[in-house]
Amino acid sequence: MERIGSKLEQPLKLDQKAVIEVIHLSKTFGQKIKAVDDVSFSVYEGEIFGFLGPNGAGKTTTINMLTTQIVPSSGSALIAGYDIRKRPNEVRKRISVVLQNNTADEELTGRENAQVIANLYGVPRAESSRLVEGILNLVELGDAADRLVRGYSGGMRRRLEIAIGLISRPKILFLDEPTLGLDTQTREAIWAYVKTLRDKYSTTVFLTTHLMEEADRICDRIAIIDRGKIVKIGTPAEIKRVVGNDVIEFTLDSESDEVTRAVAEYVGAKVERTGEDYRVKVDKGEEAIPSIIELLASKGYLVKKVSLSKPSLSEAYLELTGRAFREADQEAVQTARMISLFS
Repeated sequence: MERIGSKLEQPLKLDQKAVIEVIHLSKTFGQKIKAVDDVSFSVYEGEIFGFLGPNGAGKTTTINMLTTQIVPSSGSALIAGYDIRKRPNEVRKRISVVLQNNTADEELTGRENAQVIANLYGVPRAESSRLVEGILNLVELGDAADRLVRGYSGGMRRRLEIAIGLISRPKILFLDEPTLGLDTQTREAIWAYVKTLRDKYSTTVFLTTHLMEEADRICDRIAIIDRGKIVKIGTPAEIKRVVGNDVIEFTLDSESDEVTRAVAEYVGAKVERTGEDYRVKVDKGEEAIPSIIELLASKGYLVKKVSLSKPSLSEAYLELTGRAFREADQEAVQTARMISLFS
């Protein structure tokens, strides 16, 4: 059997062409409240990039600067090659933004709302009808297209907002907390649509969220922002790796120092034993478990129980910031209230 080593994941396969380049971007409200504090990062073409942090950590303020809704206090950014300060109109032509608040007219149907936006963008009528139909079907609103929006559920409204955001065929789609307040089933559906945008249309998606599961499930890379500063950027797996490796725990039908030595040598890591219970840290637990069981069976041992636990983004956040996410969330809410006084 091949020895289990510490093999890192394959690097993320992206175009590596940066479509968003953020350079020392900051935003201060009033004289003291620094909502975004000297952040720099790049977002690559065709990736889902997550901005993860508690409420009030600077996520929405960053999006508002990148989408030219507010002017930075210092620093700048290039969106599809255009400076957000010097060429805001060119930036707006290449992006679309779906904010937390619903913007659709409740007295119009879903189709009418989408058609209004298509008209505003100057899409020819014959072409816009096909475009609207296709986008509404993409987000599974085709059957409800001719119903008034006031009768839509919360999930349907969010899907309509995403559909409207796609009318302009943006190169980059900004989503600010797209699943805020939605139930688990609807969140799953929204995640599926976001992945389809990336996979089918090569849309670059910049997503803000305070939901750990959301960032972990759909983002190619994540930037963790806390108190206006970016503390870590990487794939979900890379970020979780700051906590440590996967943990395999197994119980045998007997206790043996031979097992401790054999497994330790095999995985290249220390094995802890308490009676018949063993604990070992490895890089890829799901791959290591079958091999460990096979090794033990070859030596005549029966595995009675085995479990695998992986580090979480919550644990990584605690490791990186020195405080729990919930604690940070409570603090950031106070900051957000102060910022609102200057907005």
